[in-house]
Parts: sequence; C-alpha cells; structure tokens
Amino acid sequence: MGEEYDIVNLIALGVISWTTVFLLVRKIFSDRSFELCNRIVSTIHGILAVILASLSVEDWSCPVCPLASASTPKQRQVLAVTVAYLIYDLICCLFDVKFTLDNTVHHLVSIVSLAAGLAFQLCGSEQVAALFITEISSPFLHARELLKEFGYRDTDLNLAADVLFAVIFSVARMVGGPYLTFVTLTANNPLLIKAMAVGLQLVSAFWFYKIVKMVKYKLTKRRKQVGMPGKLD
Repeated sequence: MGEEYDIVNLIALGVISWTTVFLLVRKIFSDRSFELCNRIVSTIHGILAVILASLSVEDWSCPVCPLASASTPKQRQVLAVTVAYLIYDLICCLFDVKFTLDNTVHHLVSIVSLAAGLAFQLCGSEQVAALFITEISSPFLHARELLKEFGYRDTDLNLAADVLFAVIFSVARMVGGPYLTFVTLTANNPLLIKAMAVGLQLVSAFWFYKIVKMVKYKLTKRRKQVGMPGKLD
C-alpha cells in the first residue's frame, strides 16, 4: 500500500513538475506560440522517457524480459513519469487553440492503459518496451515542427528532420513493434494487454503509411524546388 501511495505522489509531483517546465519555457519564449512551448516540453519528455526506459532494462540480451511478470519498482516509476506527462499534456491541450477530440481521446486511452498497468503491477517489461518504441521518434517529430516555427520551413535542414523522423519511426514501429506484439501475444499476458499490443501495432501501421506518403511528397517537392531556383514556396 505504501508503494502505491508513492506512485500516486510521484504522478502528482510529475504533473506539477511538467507544468512548471512549461511555464519556464513559456517565459523564455514569450514571443513564441503556445504550441511551440508545449512541443519543447514534449521533446524533453520524449528524451527523458527513452533514457528512463533504457535504464530500467534488466538484461539487454532480452530487453522485454521477463515477460508476463510483475512490474519492478523502477518500471513503475518510469510509467508514472509518463502518466504525469500525459495528464499535464491533456490539460495543456484543453487550453490550446488547436484542440482536437481525437488527441484528447488518445491521451485518455493512454492514461487509462498505463494507469491500469500501474494499478495491477503487471506486464511492466512490455509496457516499458512499448513506451520506448513510441517515444524514440517523438523528439524528431517535434523537431520538425519546431524548425518550421523558427523559420526553417522548406529547407534542407527541415527535410533532413523529416527523413530522420521517418526512418526512426519506421524502424521502431515496423521492426520493434511487430516483435513486441509477437512476444506479448505469445506470452501468458492478460487479454487487455494483448489487445493493447495489437491496437498499438495497427495504429503504428496506419501512421507508417501516412509518413511514407509525407516523405514522398516532401522529396518530390524538394526536387522541384532544386530544379526551379528562385521559386521556393
């Protein structure tokens, strides 16, 4: 019971901490948009989540081991940090002028899923591995938009960020993702965890398709720009 209270306190402290970081970033970049400041915080979380997830791995010869087992205190702490971030980001999204219902639903589903894992203290290895796979490309996703707001839209640097994001996303979601889905389905995991693994992979496949189309469009556009100097968009 004491450890459960510690996790709840960590989540509460995390929400306050992420909010404080946002307010500091907002103060530093007071002339920039609300979205840019939030993306900077999201980038910090993505990097931190990957580092913490990596540090929680017990055996790098089998990063997702032990499967279908009780989560360790370190794994629960990693998940708690991300739950806190998601709560902060959900609140932040409500104040953003670009509020979207699908983004809100995504946050709620993610919070409930991770919170369920924390409550039942099960499948820590699988959840932390999923966190690593989903967050490894996150900093590059936000870098694309940050570069645009800092005036680097339609530049080689922005194109490089697009391609780097696409490559890392594709490797993580379409190589690491199917492997994680397979081991999760074949292990003695609860049906809910298996359903979450399949759902994550289906969503990843959908976004992989969208990203391939985006990169193809960007490369075609860039070739046209190179062939028509002085007529950049």
